[in-house]
Amino acid sequence: MAEFTFELNDDQREVRDWLHGFAADVMRPAAAEWDEREETPWPIIQEAAKLGIYSLDFYAQQFFDPTGLGVPMTMEELFWGDAGIALSIVGTGLAAVGVLANGTEEQIGTWVPQMYGDANDVKVAAFCSSEPDAGSDVASMRTRAVYDEAKDEWVLNGTKTWATNGGIANVHVVVAVVDPELGSKGHASFIVPPHTPGLSQGQKFQKHGIRASHTAEVVLEDVRIPGSCLLGGKDKLDERLARAREKAKAGGGERVKNAAMATFEASRPAVGAMAVGTARAAYEVALDYAKTRVQFGRPIIENQGVAFQLADMATQIDAARLMVWRASWMATAGKPFTKAEGSMSKLYASEVAKTVTAQAIQILGGNGYTREYPVERMHRDAAIYTIFEGTSEIQRMVISRALGK
Repeated sequence: MAEFTFELNDDQREVRDWLHGFAADVMRPAAAEWDEREETPWPIIQEAAKLGIYSLDFYAQQFFDPTGLGVPMTMEELFWGDAGIALSIVGTGLAAVGVLANGTEEQIGTWVPQMYGDANDVKVAAFCSSEPDAGSDVASMRTRAVYDEAKDEWVLNGTKTWATNGGIANVHVVVAVVDPELGSKGHASFIVPPHTPGLSQGQKFQKHGIRASHTAEVVLEDVRIPGSCLLGGKDKLDERLARAREKAKAGGGERVKNAAMATFEASRPAVGAMAVGTARAAYEVALDYAKTRVQFGRPIIENQGVAFQLADMATQIDAARLMVWRASWMATAGKPFTKAEGSMSKLYASEVAKTVTAQAIQILGGNGYTREYPVERMHRDAAIYTIFEGTSEIQRMVISRALGK
């Protein structure tokens, strides 16, 4: 187990600088264009693949960094470049985490590589959990998975929504209900292989921010998949459902793992790091502007009202980063989130991103409100962090429950 430290080692600094160069030289110059187009930036994803940034090997190296800082460091730098393009590059990772959290070694080895493709033929993957009537309330999920024992196949029916890469993905990871009587404990995750009949893209959403990232509904109509596509396998599922039924009869007791929640628990600090990257980007624009914008004969940073705003922004960003790093290190070190530290990091960082990007617009004044400057886009992008992968209200609920134990 690596000891916690605030200092990146030489290898981590080298990776950080490499990512920063890609974000500055490739992502930022293209950010406004792809935001306006509202399309997946395939050329940039391919460029990332050629450089080795969009690849299973790279993310595996960061995921298994013994300090736990590889993933948050990567997310911060890419989202410093541009949130929409970055989410197109890293969105596949949520589906990959879903397989890593719930799948067997064979399933991981079979499906995760197919999520990325290669530099000559890049692919993306989608994690499909939310539904039109089941966002934060996962117990209201309606997508059903029924086992056809004679054919050893699962049949999936339902509609998923808010799926990053939904419908354009090579591999879809779908959370579905296998036992409605057990509520959220009766869920399981499934792999839907490429070109499976019955899976189609529904509505593609036109969004307030992160517009370069594809978000759509996924419609499942009698989708038949092999029994081997149940993540974790049927024996493990049957055992888990049996425990849940026994606990339900006994009136509660030990918490039973939920497939979707396992994915979100693993990814919350990473989302916090995304928020830190966007906040840092907006802060840097505001700081540079304040140093060069002259009003009443002096740079506006010499005005206490502006200087104090920048001081608060810098402090909040550093505090958010430290919370993200602590949670990431704890997860890697196997230390339990006894006070919901993962949710704390996501909650605080996402709220900081909204606050800091709004302050950046205020510092730039009328210029900040125009698309000529990037803080307008950054503010739109920041709004998503308090919503996806658990709203701020859900994070507060998780934290309060942990504190009340």
